[in-house]
Amino acid sequence: MGHVNSDIVDRIVDLEHDYAHCIDDDRLEGWPDFFVEDCLYQIIPRENLIRKTPLPIIYCDNKNMLRDRVVILRKALIYNIHYDRHVVGNVRVREEDAGIFEVWASFIALQTDTEGETSFFASGKYEDKVVFVDGDAKFKHKIVILDTAAVPNMISTPL
Repeated sequence: MGHVNSDIVDRIVDLEHDYAHCIDDDRLEGWPDFFVEDCLYQIIPRENLIRKTPLPIIYCDNKNMLRDRVVILRKALIYNIHYDRHVVGNVRVREEDAGIFEVWASFIALQTDTEGETSFFASGKYEDKVVFVDGDAKFKHKIVILDTAAVPNMISTPL
């Protein structure tokens, strides 16, 4: 668990930023492509972790579940129409095992409604595991830990 090559760190930071831009640009059909097939995506309120009841708000344990979530968002789910804006920073990378990188990053998410009003939506941190597949950085795990479960609206689009 020594120093991580700066090229690898740059590629992982790019992964985090590209992930946010994909969501913000409403390219949700491309969102699952940031993950390996056998992945884990969870959104968990920090309070649940503190209470040692890590029950997620959203739980997907493979890429097909992520694809299904996009189909549901596009075709079935009724939610407030909005535009997302993620700000991701304070990215830290550590090699956990050969080829598996632990990544931590802070995020905030803002939402702008169709009337043009922007409001704070959520903040928290990502606790990720990243691997490289054919030279591309991909999420094996993306755990979104919300600072609070008191988000102002339903969580529809990915965080």
